[in-house]
Amino acid sequence: MAGLISTRPGDGIWWSLIAFFSVGVGGYGLFHVFNGFETVPPAVMNSHFFTPLGIQIHISAAAVALLVGAFQFLKPLRTRAPAVHRWIGRIYVAACVIGGMAGGSIALYSASGPVAGWGFFILAVLWVPFTLLALAAAMRRDFAAHERWMVRSFALTFGAVTLRLYLPIGLATVGFNESYPIIAWLAWVPNLVVAEIWLRSRSPAGRAPARVETPA
Repeated sequence: MAGLISTRPGDGIWWSLIAFFSVGVGGYGLFHVFNGFETVPPAVMNSHFFTPLGIQIHISAAAVALLVGAFQFLKPLRTRAPAVHRWIGRIYVAACVIGGMAGGSIALYSASGPVAGWGFFILAVLWVPFTLLALAAAMRRDFAAHERWMVRSFALTFGAVTLRLYLPIGLATVGFNESYPIIAWLAWVPNLVVAEIWLRSRSPAGRAPARVETPA
């Protein structure tokens, strides 16, 4: 992935905030994993329509994706340790694909109803191919396209963070039952819109970002 940090004033600050929240939420997910998912609310784990395995896999994989994803955007890592960058990328791709497929398999059974279920299902439907398109671009050494698809992929991954930022607001205003179906969409749609705006702002009108090569 082309390095994104230090390309503009303030990018490093934004990356630090994103990394802080990503690692925090990812670490919280691994806390559930290491506790045998005993700390996950029963309402999340128990359903008459799916086994707990689906949500367990989703939590585990999404936590890994959050923990490593932000570090793919560090230019020093890409330039000074390209092998580490590639291995982190492989872990991220595997985590997104596994987490997305597991999440998609249970999304439509959401206890919060079909609006929430479809919000999470479409998130999963986009998360997996966006990540695979980033991988495919890297494999054909089109690193400009790789960067763009990886930004989109991580915008969706970061939905796990924004969901948790919106939840307290929903609880404090209209309540969980009323807010959660909206948050299921609000958690990722604005992220993707912001990512697209940011990508366009970095490229001259009508011209794709410069192609960047990394060592094989």
